[in-house]
Amino acid sequence: MSTTILLKSATIVNEGQQVVADILIKNGIIEKISSQIDPIENAIVYDLEGKFVLPGCIDDQVHFREPGLTHKADIALESRAAVAGGITSFMEMPNTIPNALTQELLEDKYQIAARSSIGNYSFFMGASNDNIEEVLKTNGKNVCGVKIFMGSSTGDMLVDKEKSLEDLFSKVPPLLIATHCEDEGTIRANIEKYKAIYGENVPIELHPIIRSEEACYLSSSLAVRLAKKFNTRLHILHISTEKELSLFDNKLPLEKKMITAEACVHHLWFSDEDYKTKGNYIKWNPAVKKASDRDAIFQAVLDNRIDVIATDHAPHTLEEKAQTYFKAPSGGPLVQHALQVMLEKMDQGLISIEKIVEKMAHNPAILFQIEKRGFVKEGYFADLVVIERKPITVTKSNILYKCGWSPFEGITFKYSVNKTFVNGNLVYADNRIVEGSKGERLTFNR
Repeated sequence: MSTTILLKSATIVNEGQQVVADILIKNGIIEKISSQIDPIENAIVYDLEGKFVLPGCIDDQVHFREPGLTHKADIALESRAAVAGGITSFMEMPNTIPNALTQELLEDKYQIAARSSIGNYSFFMGASNDNIEEVLKTNGKNVCGVKIFMGSSTGDMLVDKEKSLEDLFSKVPPLLIATHCEDEGTIRANIEKYKAIYGENVPIELHPIIRSEEACYLSSSLAVRLAKKFNTRLHILHISTEKELSLFDNKLPLEKKMITAEACVHHLWFSDEDYKTKGNYIKWNPAVKKASDRDAIFQAVLDNRIDVIATDHAPHTLEEKAQTYFKAPSGGPLVQHALQVMLEKMDQGLISIEKIVEKMAHNPAILFQIEKRGFVKEGYFADLVVIERKPITVTKSNILYKCGWSPFEGITFKYSVNKTFVNGNLVYADNRIVEGSKGERLTFNR
């Protein structure tokens, strides 16, 4: 359903530069970028003078909860929240119900997305202690990677047997392995320690002590050792501690790195001081930790030890979050406001818009070898987000998540999303979703 679209006088942010130019989009593809493109018959023209045009963000870690957990979220609604936040492509995790541990169950998720997602999509194949044969059937041309939970989280897909981990790290290459890294033995010992003191009423402030720096580092360092031993393409998700940063370097260009890392917006925004006011609403695994961890992770984003900024969007209902510490699940909704979070940091002088684009669009595309996305380039898919300096306050009335809440409620962001295009289709404008088009399955240059 793509039409011819002409974007005029846009301030394009791409590959470390800002350039004012026109963009011509035909059949979902960026056909031409030039300082002046004359009007074309039947083209829809948008005057974007004074507005930024960025490549659509690519979120390499979301939990859209479908199938099996659709009281929390579903692909249709969460993908719409994502495009409202400038995220045009997402990669979703396998800890749905049933867990995506077979090729058939994985394909079921792709079929759901084909019917309902307004954004582009890919789904990780799940790993368990005993499904290596299914994992090895994964086609790296149209599946983003294999997810290993080296720490338990929502969905109980923990892989904790040494032989299973060695099998996966040694046999899965050249597929990318993405890991959740927290040491289960350390966490269980901490739980028992604090249960003995508090019973079931453990204060939320102890979450980063229970899911501790030591638990994160033990697991992350194990993953790095295995990757180096077997020359595995490893991507460690949601780094939450300063100590883990010693595992990564910035000496190689991203294209040549075998071990990469991701930071999530909540670990760049919140600290353990926020548990006093936010409570379970900022309960994530791995936990939000000290302000010094947050600041060190932010610095690692700037100096390229951390390669990607993502969300780990993982909604739960308000009723679930209102429970006691052990009963309240970890995770929260983030895709609608992640880009605004980073633009707020830009406004504070902490990061440039060029670096935001690098970490949220360019680098996910390079890291996962995504075909023709993540850049504003001729011949690439027209996945674009238009940003303007226009304050907007997060309220329940403008939240699009199925769960109906956000950890950023009450915050006024100085920048907002003006428009979002996916495959050349306008999908978000004037603070509303524009229906009528669907996203596409991501493909990979592997």
